[in-house]
Order: sequence, then C-alpha cells, then structure tokens
Amino acid sequence: MEETNNMTAERSLKIITEQIEQSRKEVSKEMGQSLFVAGLCTMGMALLIALCHILTGNPIFYLLYYTMPIVILAISRYLKRGQAPVPSSFVGTMVNKAWHTFAIFGLSFFVFAELFNILMVHTESFEVYSRLLIQPFRIILILMGMCITITGYILKSKWLVWCGIIGGIGGYFWETFGGLALLSRSCSVETALSLQKLDAGIIIAIFAFVGLTLPGLMLKKQK
Repeated sequence: MEETNNMTAERSLKIITEQIEQSRKEVSKEMGQSLFVAGLCTMGMALLIALCHILTGNPIFYLLYYTMPIVILAISRYLKRGQAPVPSSFVGTMVNKAWHTFAIFGLSFFVFAELFNILMVHTESFEVYSRLLIQPFRIILILMGMCITITGYILKSKWLVWCGIIGGIGGYFWETFGGLALLSRSCSVETALSLQKLDAGIIIAIFAFVGLTLPGLMLKKQK
C-alpha cells in the first residue's frame, strides 16, 4: 500500500512537472512572437523618425512614438488570427504580471517626467531647467531591460536574460553619456547636429534589436 502511494505521488509530481514545462514552451513561443514583432516595429519606427528629423529638422515626428503600442498590438493580432489562444497557466500569468508591472511603472514615470519638464519650462530659468530636466528614456530602458531579464528567468531562457541585461544597461549608458555625441566632437557642425538627431533613433533601434528582436527570434526557434 505504501509503495502504491509513493508511486502515485511520484507519478503526480512527474505529470505536474511535464505540464509546467509544456506550458513554459507554449508561453515562450507566444512571447517570442510578441517580442519579435515589437522589436521590428520599434526598430523601423525609430529609424523612420530619426530620418524624418534629419531631413526636416522638426522634432514633431517624435510624437509618432505614441502610436507604437497601437501599431504593435494591431500587427500582433493580425499575425495571431486563426490561432488557438495559449491556455492560462502559472508561467503565463507570471510573465503577464511582469510586463503589466513594467507598463504601470514605465508609463507613470514617463507622464510624471513630461509634466515636470513642462512645469519647469514655464516656471524656471533655462539654467535651472537644464539642471532639473528629467530624462525618462534612460530609466525606461532600465525598466524594460529588467522586465526582459525577469521574463528570461521565468522562461528559463539564458538568451533572454543576457539580452535584457545587455540591452538595458548598455542602452542606459549609451543614452546617458551620448554615444554618437562623443563621435560628433571631431566632425563638422552640420555633421555633429545630424549625429545628435540620429543618436536617439540609433539607441532605440539597437536596444530593440538586442532586447526584443534577437531574443524573440531565439524563442520562436526554440523547440
């Protein structure tokens, strides 16, 4: 009787382990598709906006970034049409909560930073404004890198973990210390201005490739 109970317990544990592993694979493939689409859309939009800014000199094109969630959601739903949804599971729930947390903190910080900067523009001198200016993009890079890394740990994907770390920390330092701005010091004034306009687009495109497109592709190919 005791041996039968032990066998039953072992069998139950094996079944649960297999179900969790199968769920992790299903969530990984769906997450891979989402990351891949988000990465390609972000890279394309970043380079398009940078090019438009260089050609026209008008920063209004940066407003196109606000359309990114809608574009990514629309393309993702189009590609998933006719496919059966991934069943709800513990792994999928953890991944969703991680990205929901990033969305809440990232969006809240971005809105606060923009409102604070607008307030400083209208109430303080340029010298004070330049010192108190909040740069939300570098913080959002760190938050997204953390979220990608956490997702990698949940899905047991080393590729995702390292891409999140490299993309988040690398993007933060590039944006903070001005990667292309350093190169522009040895260029002409016109070239330097063009590089500065291109800098943000390059940062976003590189981060999107390292942190979204590349790990997404690896997860899609994962067996």
